[in-house]
Formats: sequence, structure tokens, C-alpha cells
Amino acid sequence: MDGMKKRSLAPVLTELAFSDHKMALVSGPRQCGKTTLGRMLLRGRRSGAYWNWDEAKFRRLWALDPSAVLPGSRGRGVPLVVLDEIHKHRLWKRSLKGVYDTLEAPCDILVTGSARLDIYKKGSDSLLGRHLSFRLHPFSLREMQRSDVPTPDESLGLLFEGGVRRGKATEGNLKSLMVYGPFPEPLLVQDVRKARLWRRNHERLVVREDLRDLSRLPELDRIEMLNALLPDRVGSPFSLASVGRDLEVSIPTVKRWISYLKALYYLFEVKPWHRGIRRSLRREGKVYLWDYGAIRNEAPRFENLVASHLLKACHFWTDSGHGEFELRYLRNKEGREIDFLIVRDGVPWLPVEVKSGDLSPSASWKALGPLLPCKQGLQVVRKPVRHLRESGGTRVLVIGAAEALGCLA
Repeated sequence: MDGMKKRSLAPVLTELAFSDHKMALVSGPRQCGKTTLGRMLLRGRRSGAYWNWDEAKFRRLWALDPSAVLPGSRGRGVPLVVLDEIHKHRLWKRSLKGVYDTLEAPCDILVTGSARLDIYKKGSDSLLGRHLSFRLHPFSLREMQRSDVPTPDESLGLLFEGGVRRGKATEGNLKSLMVYGPFPEPLLVQDVRKARLWRRNHERLVVREDLRDLSRLPELDRIEMLNALLPDRVGSPFSLASVGRDLEVSIPTVKRWISYLKALYYLFEVKPWHRGIRRSLRREGKVYLWDYGAIRNEAPRFENLVASHLLKACHFWTDSGHGEFELRYLRNKEGREIDFLIVRDGVPWLPVEVKSGDLSPSASWKALGPLLPCKQGLQVVRKPVRHLRESGGTRVLVIGAAEALGCLA
């Protein structure tokens, strides 16, 4: 796979943001490809500039006159300016608003950052109406092979009517994702030792630099201990009390640490869906890692891989204007669970169960399926299979992960 492969988000930025000369704010995990995306978009323009907040020259220019970072010549089409990690500046929104509002000629602006750009709310000025926000994920199975993304309805058609061909290349890419995780560097190099070193360095960068800059927390060693516990808790209802006991800290402290790690795209949480579900769990979410290659046990790693693909689809469809998509899960107090539920505009849309090897519909379909308005669902398995089963009034498509995930973003 080419490391400079076109990303699925690139045409969306042009179509939705730059076509109206709105700023595009792209956030995502550290080292997921934001800088590469910006440079690729720049190569498609006749003029433009790339700036990174870590460069002293840029910081000096920005402090003296933020407009000085704009390209000088405007005679060769609309330029693109990429501002990388600018959210590290305390008053970045105010300064950026000033640059945008005083433009003398059209100029497209792309802002990228490895923390959620909306959490840096220092300063009173808002960028409302001047920008669109997007989320860039690491590579998914589909994006490893092609950059187009089906709409939500097209995805359902591909899944249930069979529109994606299975092949050795797709199965090989799925195996690569399972072994190396989704981040470009380890996935492209495909060397186990180098991937291990990258992962260790990546975690330290997130905790020792990004988390320190965001929170000013003094307990970074304790948060590294929390991170060491997380891979073994993936896919199960996450108990703040249990983690608090293990780390000898209070529940509010654990909750605060988790919120920071979510903001920095280290982990994401899937909350239970309880509307219309009798005796459902209401509070405890399940935690998953953005870098599922760090999970040692194969079964939760596979579940996390599927969760990451579903979340990417939800984010992509939401950010590109197809509706409001959320990723949830179903679980009742008797322990019956459907691993994931995609909710579209507040209505359950597609339930997804993950089973590494079980080709028969899970018993949870009979318990929970009749409570949902959608009468079809997926049971994603590792093997390349495809068959429809009826269970509790729900049409359950038992489908191999390589085919199923290839129908998403």
C-alpha cells in the first residue's frame, strides 16, 4: 500500500468546506496522517503554504502578525494554507478569526490538530459560521484499497445484497490490520519490532507531551498505569470504581483522566442505548482503543477493530452531512448483549454483533432484536462466510469481517 495514498476525507474537504471558502478543522489521533493529508492537498494547488506550530519561525510570525502566514502571490488560483497543531496557542481561535475576517482575496484554510479542536475554548471569540469540523481516522480496510466511501444507504445495499467481492488481498489487509493496527507507520512498514517501538513512543508522546500540554496534570505516571490496564478492559462495561481501586484513586479522578484520553484520541467510549429497551444498562460504557494493535488478546482486538470501523463510518457520514450517526451498544440486566448499534438521527439503524468464530446467530438476537425498530442486523465473524438467518424476527446476516468492513468508510 502506498504511504501517500489518497485519503477518503480529501474530496469531502474540497466539496463541503473549500467550495464555499469555509475553513476546514480536521482533528484526529496523533500520527494518523493529518500532516500527510494537508501536504497532499497542497500539491493539488498552484499556491499555498504549510505551517506547523512546533516551528519557531511560525510562532514568531503568528505572534507579530497572523496574516503574514498567508501566501504573498494570489495570481495563480485560490491558495491553501495548512496550519498544523495551531490549537497549542492559547488564543488561536481569536487570531484565526481575525485572519479569516480580514482576507482580501479568497484563501482556503485547513487547520489540523491531534486533540479535539473544540476543547480549546480559551478566549471568547467563536469561529461559528466560518468553519466545518471533520475527524480523520487511521486506515480502515476499505481505505487501504480505495478512497471512495458509500453513503449509509449504499452501505446497507452492499451488505445485504452482496456488492463487495472477497479476495486474497482483502483478507491479507484484514490480517495486517489485526497484527499491526490501523496507524499508517506500523501498518505500512509491517515489521513487528518496529511496530512495537513505534507504539511505545506513540504512547509516551500522547501522555508526556499532549496530555501534559492539555491538562497540566502532575500524575502522568499514574495515567501511564491506567493505560497499561486498558487493553485488558476493552469490550466490557467499564467500571470506574474497579479502576479506581486498582490505581488507588477516586472515581472522579478516573473519570477526569478518561475524559482527557478521549479528548486526545487515545481511547473512545461506546455508551449503552436504552431508549425502548426494557431492563437495559444506562450508564456503563465500553472503552476501546484507537490503536487496537496494542491489545494482546485476539478476541477483544478483533472486536475493537470492528468498533473502530463502525465509529469511522459514523464520524464520516456525520461530518459529510448524511445525518447524525452515533455508535452505541445494547445490554440488559440479564447480561444479554449486542455489541454495537448504529443510531441514525436518534433511531436505531443497524445492530452489529461480533463473534470471532461463532457462525450461528447469537442468542442475544432473540432477546434484544424484537425491541429494535430495525429488523436486520449483522453478525461479523473472522471467517470469509456469508449467510442469512432468521432470529427472533430479525434478519441476521452472518458475514466475514473482510466483506462487511469493506462496505463501510
